[in-house]
Amino acid sequence: MTRYTVVWHQEARDELAQLWIEAQDRNAVTLAARAIDRDLAADAPEKGVPAPDALRQLTAPPLRVLFAVSEPDRVAKILSVDTF
Repeated sequence: MTRYTVVWHQEARDELAQLWIEAQDRNAVTLAARAIDRDLAADAPEKGVPAPDALRQLTAPPLRVLFAVSEPDRVAKILSVDTF
């Protein structure tokens, strides 16, 4: 297992905060964000499904994130988040 540092782009952090504020179930949003962090921290390039522009998409209901992986740096950067 290869460990990755998970970084939330500022725009994604802002989106997550807004989703949390508007959520009927804030605990579900919190737990999903934690699950995403935990999942991407281990073998990030293998997580989720391919998305356009060499990105990947990962879902943890009720959240969906788009992320990029820098394998040389061992960084998974979350670029956006929304609900589905």
